[in-house]
Amino acid sequence: MRYICYLLSCFVFTSAYGQSSPGVLSYVQPLVGTAASTTIASAIHGNGSEQFANTIPAVGVPFGMTQWTPQTRTTEMKCRPPYNYKDSLFSGFRGTHWLSGSCTQDYGSFTIMPVAGPLQVNTADYAVPFSHTAEQSAPNYYGINLGKYQLFAEVTALARSSIMRFTINQDDSLHLLIIPNSDQGKGYVKINREKNQIEGYNPAHRIYQGWGKPAGFSGYFVVQVKKTFAKSGTFNGNNITTAASIANQPGIGAYVSWKLKMQESIIVRVGTSFTSLEEAEKNLAAEIPHQDFNRVKEQSASIWEKALQKIVVKGSDESARTIFYTALYHTMQQPRLFSDVSGTYPAFAQQYKTARVSGRQYYDDFSMWDIYRAHLPLYEIIAPSLINDFINSVIIKGKQGGWLPIFPCWNNYTAAMIGDHVTAFIAAAYLKGIKDYDIETAYQLMRKNAFDSPDSLEYAAGKGRRALKSYLKYGYIPLEDSVPDAFHKKEQVSRTLEYAYNDYALSMVAKALHKKEDYRQLATRALNYRHVFDTTVGFVRGRYANGDWYTPFTPDKRMFYITEGTPRQYTFYVPQDVPGLVRLMGGKRKFETALDSVFYKKEYWHGNEPDQQIPFMYNYTDAPWKTQLEVRKILADEYSTGPGGLSGNDDAGQISAWYVLASMGMYPLDPVSGKYLLCSPLFDDITIHLEGNKTFRIITHKESDDAKYIAAIKLNNKKYAKNYLDYASLIKGGTLEIHLTNQPVNIFTDQQEVIN
Repeated sequence: MRYICYLLSCFVFTSAYGQSSPGVLSYVQPLVGTAASTTIASAIHGNGSEQFANTIPAVGVPFGMTQWTPQTRTTEMKCRPPYNYKDSLFSGFRGTHWLSGSCTQDYGSFTIMPVAGPLQVNTADYAVPFSHTAEQSAPNYYGINLGKYQLFAEVTALARSSIMRFTINQDDSLHLLIIPNSDQGKGYVKINREKNQIEGYNPAHRIYQGWGKPAGFSGYFVVQVKKTFAKSGTFNGNNITTAASIANQPGIGAYVSWKLKMQESIIVRVGTSFTSLEEAEKNLAAEIPHQDFNRVKEQSASIWEKALQKIVVKGSDESARTIFYTALYHTMQQPRLFSDVSGTYPAFAQQYKTARVSGRQYYDDFSMWDIYRAHLPLYEIIAPSLINDFINSVIIKGKQGGWLPIFPCWNNYTAAMIGDHVTAFIAAAYLKGIKDYDIETAYQLMRKNAFDSPDSLEYAAGKGRRALKSYLKYGYIPLEDSVPDAFHKKEQVSRTLEYAYNDYALSMVAKALHKKEDYRQLATRALNYRHVFDTTVGFVRGRYANGDWYTPFTPDKRMFYITEGTPRQYTFYVPQDVPGLVRLMGGKRKFETALDSVFYKKEYWHGNEPDQQIPFMYNYTDAPWKTQLEVRKILADEYSTGPGGLSGNDDAGQISAWYVLASMGMYPLDPVSGKYLLCSPLFDDITIHLEGNKTFRIITHKESDDAKYIAAIKLNNKKYAKNYLDYASLIKGGTLEIHLTNQPVNIFTDQQEVIN
C-alpha cells in the first residue's frame, strides 16, 4: 500500500481547497488515439506508424507499474500496440508495459483469456468477435460482453496489481488461459496447486542499442484464484498436457478450469513485479489483500479523480473538457513505476541484479526526447514531488551504469532518439527550485555526457552522446560523420541543434553552482546552432567538415540530416536563443514572415515534437496575436473526441501534454528558463491545485464566444504586460485574468523579458 499512499499524497485534495469539484473521470475517453489519426496535419505529414497515436485503453492508476488493456493483437512487436480500434477479435486482458503513444515494443507482458465451453488454446480458435458497443472503458475499469461465450469479463487495477471478474450467463465450463507473450520463444509458467495460483515470467529484451539481447529482468506475475482448480495444465501451440509447468518454447501457456452455474463469477487477483515471483506476491498482498472487485474499482477511481482534479477546467464546451481530461489521462501513463512495495527494483543496465530504494520510488520508461518539452514541465507545476522521484531515478541509473542515460527505457541504455535531454530535464527542474536530490552527483553525470566519450563497447551499448567527438571538434556535426552507432543515423543538423540546447541547459546549472569555467565553455557551445544556419538561404542546412553546404537545398523536403522533418521545420529549434535566431533571419519582420511560411505552406506537423514550439514563437515578433490564432487552430484541428482524435505518435503523453498546457493558455518553449509563453486560454475558468494547499486560477473574460485575442491581462489584480508567466509566480499561487477580444492586438510592451 505504500505506493498507493504516496500516489494519493501527490494528488490529494485537502480542506484548504474547500469542496471538491464534481467528478471528472467520466470525461476521459481511453479509446481516443487507438485508431488511425483523423487530424488535419496527420493527413498531410503522417505516414506508416506516424498515422497512429498508438495509445491503448489502459486500466490502472497514474504512473503505475503494469497497465491492463483489452488485447486485440498478440505480439510484442515494435509499433504494434496490443489494442487497435479497427480490430474485431478480443483475445484477453493483457498485463502490459507498452510505452503509451509510442512506436516501440511491449515487454514482459502476459495475457489472461477466459474461454467458455470446450478448452481451446490456439488464438485463432478462442479469440472472440466483439463490437465497440460491447465495451465499457474508463481509466479505472474495462468491461466487455463476450457474446460467443455468454460471458462478461471485467478488469480493474492498482499500481502493481489487478483484479478481474468473469461472470458466465449459462451453465458451462470456464477455462482461464495464462500466456507469457514472448515473441522470443522464452518464458515460464507454472501451476502452483499448493497456493492455488499460476505463476510465471516473460523475459524482457532490449531494443535499439543491443537489439534483441536480454534486458536483464523479466515481467513476473502471480495469478491467484480462490476457487480450487477443477482441472489444470500447460500447453505450447496446440499441444495440451497436464504437466504443471512449461518453459522456453514458442506459444507456451497454462490453463485452469471449472464447471460453473449460470451467473456464477470467478474472481482473479494478479500481482506483478520486475524483480521476482516473491515480490509479485508481496505486491498483490499489499495492494489487493481481499476478493472485493468493486472495492478496488472504487479505489482506482478515487485515485484517478484526485489526479485529474489537480486541474479543474470550466466552460460551456463539453467536448473541450472531454479532450482535456483525456489528454491529462494520457500524460499519466509514463514514466513507469519499477520498484516493488518493498523498494526492490532491477538494477539499471544489469543482468538480473536487484537494488532497493527507501522512502521514494524508482521509475523507468522515460521517452525523454519527447517529454522534456511539455509533459515534464506540466508535472513540475502540479506534482513537483513526483519530479524529484523521476530525477532521483535517472541519477540512480547514471550511478549504476556509469553514464547518464539519454533515453532510458526497458531499464537500459538506448540511443533511440537524438539529443541529451535528461540533462535538459534535470536543469529545468533544478533551476525551478525542485531540488530534492544530490545535484552535485547529477551535475557530474551531466558534465560527463557533455565533455567525455565512452570507450567503443560502452558507446555501442548506448552510453554517451552520439557523435560528440565531431561536435566538439567542429562546433557542429559534419556530414562526414554518419553516426553509425545509433538507431537514428546521420541527422547531423538536428543533433547539432539539440546538443546546443543541452549545452545551454547545463551551462545554466554550472552558473548556479558557480562552476565558472564550465559555464563559459558551455555558454559558448550553446551558440553552435549558428554553425548550421546558412544565412544565404535563411535555414539550417547540412554542412561538411570543410564548411561547404550540402547541395541541392530543398527546405520543404525531408532530409537525411534532419530528424523526422524538414529544414524549414527544424530551423526554429533554437529555444535557448530565439532573439539570436531572429537576428540571423534578418530581424523581427523577416522572422515573422518565416513563421508565416510554415503555416501557409502547410509545413506545420503537430505529430513531430520539434514543430510544437513554432506557433508560440510569434511571441518574439510584433504580432504575438498570431500565436493566439494558430494555437487555437491547432487545438481545434489536431484533437477530437473520437478514436482517431490524436496525432501520431502521442509519445508517452507529450502531444497530450501540449493540449493540456496550450488550452490553459501557456507553453514552455524553453523549459529550462522557467517561462511559460502565453496564448489565449480555451476555458473560462481554470484552477490548478498546487502542492502546499495553494491554487493558481486563470479566469478568462471574453468579448464574445469567438473571442481569441488577448486584449489585457491582470496578475493578482495588477496590470500585466509580459508575454510569459514565470514558474516562480505560478507556483506560489494567485490569479491570472485574461481579457479576450475579437480583433488582433499587441499588448506586450517588453518582449525582451521573455528570456534571461
